[in-house]
Amino acid sequence: MILSADKSVELSTARVLLRFGLRTAILGLFATFGSIGFGRSLAALLWMTVILCAVLATLRRERVFTAGLNHWDEMIGYLALYCAAMSFNQLTDA
Repeated sequence: MILSADKSVELSTARVLLRFGLRTAILGLFATFGSIGFGRSLAALLWMTVILCAVLATLRRERVFTAGLNHWDEMIGYLALYCAAMSFNQLTDA
């Protein structure tokens, strides 16, 4: 499906929040089975998700500062969770 630069497809806020929550739950489930520990696995998966969201937002040509939620907003949410996971990892390593 080719998206035109003039027409952006906006999803409802509830759908984006549901997608964010579902992805976060799946990442937590996969991090549980990580061989390097839950915290480090979760941090690595969150970082990969940050990159994925940035690539998807770029490919879909989504605008950064819009009234609705999009992949850029999801990326910021995952980045905040990544920073929290890294802070938690440093607290437990010390």
